[in-house]
Amino acid sequence: MSAPLVFLDTETDGIHPGRRVWEVAMIRRDYDGDSVKQMETHFFVGLDLRDSDPFGLRVGGFWDRHPAGRKISGKHAAPSDFVNVLPRHEAAKEIMRWTFDAHIVGAVPSFDTETLAKMLRAEGYMPSWHHHLIDVETMALGWLLGRSNGKQRVVGYDGRTITLAPPWKSDDLSRACGVTPPDGDDRHTALGDARWVMAWYDAMQIRPDALREDTDGGEQE
Repeated sequence: MSAPLVFLDTETDGIHPGRRVWEVAMIRRDYDGDSVKQMETHFFVGLDLRDSDPFGLRVGGFWDRHPAGRKISGKHAAPSDFVNVLPRHEAAKEIMRWTFDAHIVGAVPSFDTETLAKMLRAEGYMPSWHHHLIDVETMALGWLLGRSNGKQRVVGYDGRTITLAPPWKSDDLSRACGVTPPDGDDRHTALGDARWVMAWYDAMQIRPDALREDTDGGEQE
């Protein structure tokens, strides 16, 4: 039986060591023989702003999307919006329940799990996910190298040339695997990015064809 997976993403109030989460999305996939059960959840988390990084809040759209952020910034926020805002204790309980015994799949998932682990312990809970995290960016690099016979400069499944050496961008790796990154309203949202990670992970399970080497010396996208 395959271990359960949780495709996870968070939005935080910065990248500083004391960062805190304000949005969480999880897609849990459980396997039972030949059957698969998949569930999705998304919620905002109450946030004390005193130590938040203003730039970090803007990157994830806190002032435009979080009900409290919208209210503070003078935007319309209906009372019903706050139904989806969990106190930190309730959020921690939900995160532990949804991630129990699962492998976390994400784009640099250690960033998310480090943030969540700190919150869980502060609220009387503990990290319950498997200690082996699955990073789709690292997975994609190895997957692309394996289909390119070790060539460093190849044409991805999107028809663009990509160099498989650092530094690289997650968007470029995703497109090379044939998966379009989120844009518009889905960009830098927990649910949009969790669904992206899932689509990216799944794409790497089903493409059998090899990549071809870029022999034209074309410009990298």
